[in-house]
Amino acid sequence: MDTFETELRQILGESGVLAPRDFHQRAAGIWRQSESLSGIALARPRDTQETAACLALCYQRDIPVVTQGGLTGLVRGADTLSSGLVLSLERMSTIEQIDPEQRVVTAQAGVTLQQLQDTVAQQGLMFPLDLGARGTATLGGNASTNAGGNRVLKYGMMRDMVLGVEAVLADGTIINALNPLIKNNAGYDLKQLFLGSEGTLGVITRLTLRLRETAQSSQMSLVAVKAFDDVKRLLRHMDRGLGGQLSAFEVLWGDFYQLVTTLPAQNRPPLPHGHPFYVLLESHGTSHPMEHERFAAALEDALRDDIIDDAVIAQSERECATLWSIRDDVAQVFNDGDALLFDVSLPISAMQSYVAAVKHGLAETACMQCWTFGHVGDGNLHFAVQVPRGRAEELRECVERCVYEPLRGIKGSVSAEHGIGLEKKPWLPISRSKEELDLMVTLKQALDPKNLLNPGKVIDAAVAGMA
Repeated sequence: MDTFETELRQILGESGVLAPRDFHQRAAGIWRQSESLSGIALARPRDTQETAACLALCYQRDIPVVTQGGLTGLVRGADTLSSGLVLSLERMSTIEQIDPEQRVVTAQAGVTLQQLQDTVAQQGLMFPLDLGARGTATLGGNASTNAGGNRVLKYGMMRDMVLGVEAVLADGTIINALNPLIKNNAGYDLKQLFLGSEGTLGVITRLTLRLRETAQSSQMSLVAVKAFDDVKRLLRHMDRGLGGQLSAFEVLWGDFYQLVTTLPAQNRPPLPHGHPFYVLLESHGTSHPMEHERFAAALEDALRDDIIDDAVIAQSERECATLWSIRDDVAQVFNDGDALLFDVSLPISAMQSYVAAVKHGLAETACMQCWTFGHVGDGNLHFAVQVPRGRAEELRECVERCVYEPLRGIKGSVSAEHGIGLEKKPWLPISRSKEELDLMVTLKQALDPKNLLNPGKVIDAAVAGMA
């Protein structure tokens, strides 16, 4: 056993360190089950102090560190290095304190999203961030990638729910910015350095998060729409008609809807196939009977004004869950080939022409199918581009160019909510100016001068001229 592993075990104990032979069977991620982790050791600290000691040791020895949470990411942001330490926060899974009066919770970074949702629900509160990987994704990962999900339209991104963080810098310095206040204008808002930085500036270990009162009622509907102009009209119509209670506005293009409601998919179509667009609507409000009536009235008005062609309203929590399961069944895109998944954002006014440009470009490639869906209410589109099995890496750059290049002229972003990681790093200049990229490099050099924290992710160290 080398000196480094011995010192690591002195910090974390025997159960806190796994040698490569003990973790090589761990998958690199839920979307990459065939790939294994690599590294000189896997560290599993139990608290911030142990995390800081691990990082300090790595800093002394110039050993790179890749931090991992639930491994639900889609941009290879947690890829490990054979020469580096894998830092897993899986044992940091304690919800430390819930303050129902302040509506604030403090939790360790390894707590899963669903664990937090279920725990605070017992006190009549909710943590509104929600996404399909809720059972596996961790709060630290949600914060370090600034996760979005299904309800950004009403509640915002993860960034909007984080009041404070505790983070450890590359040299082991602990930054305790666990602010519990909604209003705090005392100097620089240091938590923002770590939110969305994908573990490249520091390791988030604990978070103070803003909670909301549990929505007393949830109204849901799936509607069919004949044209994208009507999709845009419907968004304004429902948001106005529901008085700001609209919490989700998910759009499924017709071919994606057919895919996820046809065998071998488990769901059946609540509305007939054949419409160009299907929109999943959700509102969060009070339990007052008027909420249901207002929701139904808004849909009736949309039908009367020829904005929608058909609609079905969920009558129970089970039916609400069924509608969400249709939207979340993205795994169907892998049925008959490999798939490259994309996450972009752009002005809603440009979406129709942008999607047409992407599909026109893809028609010149070997792609088999391009499915489109997303959180359109907040400007976020997803593409699932199917390619012949075994040819994903061969075709990746060509397909990526078709998806990303049309964003240049419309102020779009190559990443709406998934982050940059390794996959999107070459395309970051489409969405960020040279001056912005230079400032990112300056921050990286200031907080991680040895380039040890998740090196190579987000910013290309070789291009930046860093060690």
